Amino acid sequence: MSEFSQIPQSRTDTDEPIVLIVDDDASMRKALTNLFESVGLKVWAVGSAAEVLQANPPEVPSCLVLDIRLPGSSGLDLQSELAEANIHTPIIFITGYGDIPMTVQAMKSGAVDFLTKPVREQDLLDAVRAAIERDRKRRDLEKKVSDLRSRLESLTPRERDVLALVASGLLNKQVAGELGLAEITVKIYRGQVMRKMGAKSLADLIRISEALGISRPKGNVQT
Repeated sequence: MSEFSQIPQSRTDTDEPIVLIVDDDASMRKALTNLFESVGLKVWAVGSAAEVLQANPPEVPSCLVLDIRLPGSSGLDLQSELAEANIHTPIIFITGYGDIPMTVQAMKSGAVDFLTKPVREQDLLDAVRAAIERDRKRRDLEKKVSDLRSRLESLTPRERDVLALVASGLLNKQVAGELGLAEITVKIYRGQVMRKMGAKSLADLIRISEALGISRPKGNVQT
């Protein structure tokens, strides 16, 4: 295959993970493809960074097995460009020319692993499995946050005010004072917020608020 768009892009719970290979050595691409397919993984393999940048990222758990030396943009360049494009596919670097500065740069920029050719097959498979699991967890978290943002959009402006203040640790009485409402009214709003946000407890509501970036001051939460 030569384009991400040719890969199935369904968003179901049964989506199979895929390994993306970028290596300018055709024999290496073939060997890696055979290795990953032998353990039941889908594979997409190309010979340059440009082909990745011109394609659509997969919508399934995936990882990128990336040669550090490529024609045109290097593997490190591609890593940087993907980060700038807000594409967070986990990267495993493989190279026959690695050195300490390259390794440090790659790992500091978020690479999952940095392996030197000839790569031991089991080491590579272990790294790929770990990277795919990492990507799966990231995607699950992003979906949960997206669902929470949709719930947040369902709140009225006043309910959002109550959410922010309750999550900051204020008692109902204090929230009422801040908003100029009766305490019983705040209790009603708080119940509506809990229901709409799917929170079963104050601790749940605080965790949801933190996941959504609704900040609260430091200090103990009173209940």
